[in-house]
Amino acid sequence: MRDATEKLAEMVANGGVAVLTGAGISTESGIPDYRGPDGAEVRRAPMTYQTFTRDAAARRRYWARSHVGWRAIARAAPNARPPAGGPGGGGGPPPPPITQNVDGLHQAAGASGVIELHGNLDRVVCLDCGDVTPRDELDRRLRMANPVWNAQVLAVNPDGDVDLPDDAVDRFRVVDCRSCGHGTLKPDVVFFGETVPLPRVEASFAAVHDARLLLVLGSSLTVMSGRRFVLRAAKLGIPVAIVNRGSTRGDDYATLTVDAPLGAVLPEIVRMMR
Repeated sequence: MRDATEKLAEMVANGGVAVLTGAGISTESGIPDYRGPDGAEVRRAPMTYQTFTRDAAARRRYWARSHVGWRAIARAAPNARPPAGGPGGGGGPPPPPITQNVDGLHQAAGASGVIELHGNLDRVVCLDCGDVTPRDELDRRLRMANPVWNAQVLAVNPDGDVDLPDDAVDRFRVVDCRSCGHGTLKPDVVFFGETVPLPRVEASFAAVHDARLLLVLGSSLTVMSGRRFVLRAAKLGIPVAIVNRGSTRGDDYATLTVDAPLGAVLPEIVRMMR
């Protein structure tokens, strides 16, 4: 692994690095991923947009689980920080980091200009009036609506919720939008079956276009949401380096792959660059 890490440090040191991160960068902060060696995909299917919007019972189940699980997300602290990108290909500012994660840990680590492809669990949006509110405000409202509710956590899931007994879910009360008085509330994240907003996609493509290197950290690149940026980099002749535990669907396009925990690789890269 050391030879690959040294090569990666040399590539990063040249600057102009566009960074794309996935769930693997958050696992060492205590947030599980879906498809890595310890992934949760085999346990259950994730909530889809279609199910959430059409099924009131499914929404209650989601909010009961998320009400408990979000506290773990809110308490999580960053672990390994991606290396600085350096000036872009044209000598301008470094490309903004792109993340598929919804936990806000990049911002907590001090990153600015982060492109949140899939949104952030820290916000809640009303599907009727469009009002956006902080998640901690909803947390207070749900606590008031469920003053004596408690539940045994059966498992923690990667998308900010937990598995709960059915009877606990059945006893949970959901609240509506406070702004319009009746609207359905949804976390401001992109569910499976939902489309990533076009401005985020365009900003991400622009970041890749301005880069000398695309560095993928902790993503299996299973879904096109992230893999398309690897495909675009390869088409433009921009080198791609991938650090991930296990193989990815972008490996065939990569100049370099490192199969290792990010918590071990990233600090070593920073040390070598110094």
